[in-house]
Amino acid sequence: MNTTKTITSALISVFSKDGLEPIVKELHKQKVTIYSTGGTEKFIKDLGIPVIPVEDVTSYPSILGGRVKTLHPKVFGGILNRQHNESDVAELKDFDIPQIDLVVVDLYPFEKTVASGASHQDIIEKIDIGGISLIRAAAKNYADVICVSSVDDYSEFLELLKTKNGETTEADRKHFAAKAFNVSSHYDSAIFNYFNANHDIASLKISETKGQVLRYGENPHQKGFFFGDFDAMFTKLHGKELSYNNLLDVDAAVNLINEFKNEAPTFAILKHNNACGFAQRPSIHQAYVDALEGDPVSAFGGILISNTKIDKATAEEIHGLFCEVVIAPSFSKEALDILTGKKNRILLILKDAELSQTTVRTCLNGVLVQDRDTITDAIEHLSYTTNNKPSQNELEDLIFASKICKHTKSNTIVLVKDKQLCASGTGQTSRVDALNQAIHKAQSFNFDLNGAVMASDAFFPFPDCVEIAKNAGLTAVIQPGGSIKDQLSIDYCNDNGVAMVFTGTRHFKH
Repeated sequence: MNTTKTITSALISVFSKDGLEPIVKELHKQKVTIYSTGGTEKFIKDLGIPVIPVEDVTSYPSILGGRVKTLHPKVFGGILNRQHNESDVAELKDFDIPQIDLVVVDLYPFEKTVASGASHQDIIEKIDIGGISLIRAAAKNYADVICVSSVDDYSEFLELLKTKNGETTEADRKHFAAKAFNVSSHYDSAIFNYFNANHDIASLKISETKGQVLRYGENPHQKGFFFGDFDAMFTKLHGKELSYNNLLDVDAAVNLINEFKNEAPTFAILKHNNACGFAQRPSIHQAYVDALEGDPVSAFGGILISNTKIDKATAEEIHGLFCEVVIAPSFSKEALDILTGKKNRILLILKDAELSQTTVRTCLNGVLVQDRDTITDAIEHLSYTTNNKPSQNELEDLIFASKICKHTKSNTIVLVKDKQLCASGTGQTSRVDALNQAIHKAQSFNFDLNGAVMASDAFFPFPDCVEIAKNAGLTAVIQPGGSIKDQLSIDYCNDNGVAMVFTGTRHFKH
């Protein structure tokens, strides 16, 4: 059976007319009969190209304010008939149904309408019915019909149309059918997620139409992919392709720095998803210098991120460090001239884009889904549990430490002094181990912990941590509270002049 087909007729019904003109002109050049509806029909007529209104085929006008235009047996019969089936061909003749070889559709922009903040009724009206039905029908019958299902595929189809002079192979049609079902499944997922915004139905629909193959996964023997719209979040200015591990670190960096939006210049250095250096200062240059001071060893090969423009002085300091990625809202021209001096260093401009409000990870033979931890501890959230109250400087350091702690692997303890990360204990199986790790690390880099503060991601079941902290010179503690033995830690702090506040919010990160 000959699987090569020649396009002799086309049904075109699109929302976006961008890029459509050259396709229509090429179809006309190849003497293809064109059927169309509504605004698309007018668009084609205005080009001076003959077009047959679908109403002339169905003998029905567009009704219900345009809600029903193409939903008719004479349309879908022309698409779904099997050209090798004698019975189908005979029925087309009996009912005067034209054969359709090509369907071009671009759906109503449902997701864009939702994102625009439109009213519920406007959103409902952007649920495409006829278009999605045409796509499914044409893709199902790819043996005979080729389906172009999105404006994003116009250029690829036009090239095919020109190079093959209107002929398509089964492989061509199957390729476009796969694209069509990708469009239709994504569209339906978006509609379901809109209706299930409150998660009343325990069903997960994740659909990302943009993706890229990475060099490898977490390790060289693993395949890796990223699915998402990276360009919506960043402008990449320079450097090699981001790796799987780079992307994980960039994600951690963005989530952390977002806690310090619209604050004084703040700089973070991350390694393996945890901050190893962090400081807030009057200038971004000094913030970087003090962040690096926190752990210049771990900073090697790290991810750097700033909450404000990186200037020449800061770039000169950064240039002396081997780092994988530098992220900022902007770079001065002089800074770019310096930082692009290393060809593989990745430079990213962070755009003001929203992160997903849910987090997803694989678990056993399924996935775990949860709300993103969007609570940022603030002074007004605190309850003062000890007789000794923190000073204003200590309060500011406590909140500063708590924000870093929220984005550090559990179990964690974070030590801060004068809005500089002295050290953190990360990913430990006990909170005591995390604290001892942090103290040892801070002391190894010659930090004076007298007057420093401590943040914990979860409560203290025993007073051992506050005792160790006191003996190391720390004077204030921030923790969620909530242990049935909270009073033991409170009593120790009262007896030893340590200030402690509770946030009431645990920030585990596993």
